[in-house]
Amino acid sequence: MTYATLKRYLLIPLLTVAAILVSRNCVRAQSDNEGLDLSIELVDPKVLRVCADPRNLPFSNEKGEGFENKLAELFAAKLQKKIDYMYFPQATGFVRMTLGAHRCDVIMGFPQGDDLVQGTNPYYRTAYALISKQNSGLEDVKVLEDARLKGKHIGIVAGTPPATNMAANGLMVNAKPYPLMIDTRVDSSAEAMISDLNKGAIDAAILWGPMAGFYAKKANPPLHVTPLVNEKTGPQLVYRIGMGVRRADQNWKRLLNRLIQESQPEINKILFDYGVPLLDENNQPITAETATKSP
Repeated sequence: MTYATLKRYLLIPLLTVAAILVSRNCVRAQSDNEGLDLSIELVDPKVLRVCADPRNLPFSNEKGEGFENKLAELFAAKLQKKIDYMYFPQATGFVRMTLGAHRCDVIMGFPQGDDLVQGTNPYYRTAYALISKQNSGLEDVKVLEDARLKGKHIGIVAGTPPATNMAANGLMVNAKPYPLMIDTRVDSSAEAMISDLNKGAIDAAILWGPMAGFYAKKANPPLHVTPLVNEKTGPQLVYRIGMGVRRADQNWKRLLNRLIQESQPEINKILFDYGVPLLDENNQPITAETATKSP
């Protein structure tokens, strides 16, 4: 065996040992830092930079009054980070101008399956809901095909999934549409719809669950909310909601997934306090008694 060959054979085991040592050191480092080195993913790893709408209750506003603000505060405390917001109206261009432009690192609420961002594990499940006044005769309506809705003036945000269900059930003739694409800094379709319901301008309203629950709870007297989980025609109206991050931010996503799992009872409590109609995987409502428990 030549010297060159011997040298090569000796080098292979040495490289193998070195590789094992490096691997062990990496594992040890991952154990110490939980494998989540965010320095190459986040612009400022010491700050929780949140993408949010400046005027879109119950989700967020500049005063920090929304439930997504409270969730961000919860996560910032757990991460021992400062919190900073990049506010932009949640309309066309929201993702591009915030998360996509690296001006923030997480969207606190994003529907599972939307391919604009990379989603975390979902942390709540809810549905579009029918809102009616107490003693209106519509409180126990559970599906849009119910005959009691025929001829009723129903508020609906144009272009949302339940509009298709309403059309399939012949309810659009007397419907009152509200705009989907608005500048939330100056307008709110949800507030306008609830105002019309309270004034009697419409007989019922259909809103995304968190909005339905929030505004129904604020009304005096409170309004009745029925999640539409039993629809047989049109698109499904039940969705899982997680957080949105950039596609390249794998470690950041894993860290958020872990925090979601560990914090689920606290998350549920915040959502329930805002009236969000929470649903389990069997479409059964999560009550105040179960809101502080993990699903």
